[in-house]
Amino acid sequence: MVTKPVIPFPDTVALDDVNSAAIIIDQTLLPGQLKLIALHEQRDIWEAIRQLKVRGAPAIGVMVAMGLYLAAKRLPEDDEAGFFEGLTAARDYLASSRPTAVNLFWVLDRMVGTANHHRGEPLAAIKRRLLMEARAIRDEDIAICEAIGLHGAALISEGDGVLTHCNAGRLAAVRYGTALAPLYKAHEAGKKFMVYADETRPLLQGARLTGYELLASGIDVTLLCDSMAASLMRKGVVRKVFVGCDRVAANGDACNKIGTLGLAILARHYGIPFYVCAPTPTVDMSLPSGEAIPIEERPGEEVTAMWYGTPMAPEGVKVYNPAFDVTPHRLITAFITQHGLIRPPFARGLARCCHRPVNP
Repeated sequence: MVTKPVIPFPDTVALDDVNSAAIIIDQTLLPGQLKLIALHEQRDIWEAIRQLKVRGAPAIGVMVAMGLYLAAKRLPEDDEAGFFEGLTAARDYLASSRPTAVNLFWVLDRMVGTANHHRGEPLAAIKRRLLMEARAIRDEDIAICEAIGLHGAALISEGDGVLTHCNAGRLAAVRYGTALAPLYKAHEAGKKFMVYADETRPLLQGARLTGYELLASGIDVTLLCDSMAASLMRKGVVRKVFVGCDRVAANGDACNKIGTLGLAILARHYGIPFYVCAPTPTVDMSLPSGEAIPIEERPGEEVTAMWYGTPMAPEGVKVYNPAFDVTPHRLITAFITQHGLIRPPFARGLARCCHRPVNP
């Protein structure tokens, strides 16, 4: 049974330091049930990321910051070498949960870097610094997403039809999200517009999550199958496309949920602006182009059996199931960052933006 969306949303990821747990919304249960679960063990945090109980590049980043702090909290305080060995092992373990979202690796390296910077201090003090760093990463995520929302909301006009793909909203970050943040801010400002949400096969993040949270927030949302986007664009009702991203290469190629590339091609064909909402931690300046971005391959059962009472494909059929695709920079109208819009040529603008402080 699908329940009515709940308002207000709790934070997607939170830290319960007293009970040494990360608290998340189990997104695999939505839209049927809004349930908070506590993750105490490293393997529970790893599995929650891998099984998409927590998902979205910003939320994953906050999750691993909290996870690494909780790992450090358990390490003994009388053996410095053992402490840093244990911290490195926890870092490597959490890094293996998913390969594509760059926030995961950026946050883990930032946390370990914080500990290394204070090597020589009492280990109890280093643990407190890791707690402060995890909380700072969470607070930065909230501020960054809100700033993206304000910059993006300025692009939305009264009566617009906005198409989005996958879920890059409240459930993909701590609050607000990235690609949906402009919608929330435009809604708060009293603008009237329509949102069209792709179902987003095969995991249905658009149907299960975007539809759920926009409906809960009182935003006019219409769900469509991924294959219906071209027909909708042809009718002229889509004025803008807003999507998120999991990693952006130095040249502006953007990696996002599978199906994003197809939307970008359609948007170019129909002359519709295509905006990528990108917090600067998702920009990976070490990669010259999207060709170097690792693409996660997911189990075939997600396509053949996951949402069906009985399998919908013949036993033994081969399945192609990449979790992401890469949109070439030439198909992107602009990036919306916490610092404002970046328009072509992207390489220069992204480099300049990434050398600014993370906080907006």
